[in-house]
Amino acid sequence: MSFRIRSARDSDLQALYEMAKLTGGGFTNLPPDRDALRGKLERSHQAFERTDDTLADELFVLVLENVATGEVRGTCQIFTQVGQRWPFYSYRIGTLTKHSEALNRTFRAELLNLTNDLEGCSEVGGLFLHPNERAGGLGMLLARSRYLFIRAHRARFADRVLAELRGIIDESGGSPFWDGVAGRFFGMSFQEADEFNAIHGNQFIADLMPKHPVYIAMLSDAARQVIGLPHPSGRAAMRMLEKEGFAYEQYVDIFDGGPTMLARTDQVKTIRAAQDDIIHAVGDGDADAILSTGKLADFRAAYGRIGHDGDGMTVDAAGIEALGVEPGATISHVAR
Repeated sequence: MSFRIRSARDSDLQALYEMAKLTGGGFTNLPPDRDALRGKLERSHQAFERTDDTLADELFVLVLENVATGEVRGTCQIFTQVGQRWPFYSYRIGTLTKHSEALNRTFRAELLNLTNDLEGCSEVGGLFLHPNERAGGLGMLLARSRYLFIRAHRARFADRVLAELRGIIDESGGSPFWDGVAGRFFGMSFQEADEFNAIHGNQFIADLMPKHPVYIAMLSDAARQVIGLPHPSGRAAMRMLEKEGFAYEQYVDIFDGGPTMLARTDQVKTIRAAQDDIIHAVGDGDADAILSTGKLADFRAAYGRIGHDGDGMTVDAAGIEALGVEPGATISHVAR
């Protein structure tokens, strides 16, 4: 069974909505709200239609499509420059050191500092794969296709890229971190705040969030224990990010305390290792690869097998079909 990544269309709204209902909460970039999702698609269309090679505040929505049936079974998003429409907030974990001469002791306290340090970064997010398709490396295809898209449109992305991982959510859909920190100031549950943020933006955070540092030692045990930890369903995503060169630099999400991963854009492994070649012929190939072609709304990515026949690069028939190309076309490729 063959799949491809392509740009999202208006006709994908229902599929996106059905997947959003499966996320289980805490997934701000894919809210189960038709109007919010429709707004994302409209914003994505505008980004795909703009042809200027300059950095702006844009969102690209991609989907995973079954080549044979046309069903949409996954999605991912790329934000070109966060913090432009409204502030991009994070907590940065810092340390305050004090020394007492009378006691002859040094005390170190960890603090949560509300920051906008990551404003202006690009962001990869909104990745969701239908539960029935979580095999065959399709999550990796979704994740790494974003880097090939960035590479193909490098001037439209910042020099740093971040990825926010969903934090720990309990069985009732609540967040221990939210309950221990921000929830005390907002008068709403984690689910209510998360849904409001997904639909209306986070200006309410600037209005209500305390600006002073929060001493971690003063939080409940439940809140402290989840700081910087990904949701169990996000552990594989965290490992994939680490393999790409992302690192956890003590930034966490202000809602659920999940880790924010950071990388220099040009040092992301897939971006750095990808190559461009012209397809010479259709062939069985001897190496598994992720392939991509096309610009903007015509961008497509898929798994394929590549090789050489003495005159140039070959691509297997399945890869050719998924990309919708023929011999003579230029494609990007990177080892799977």
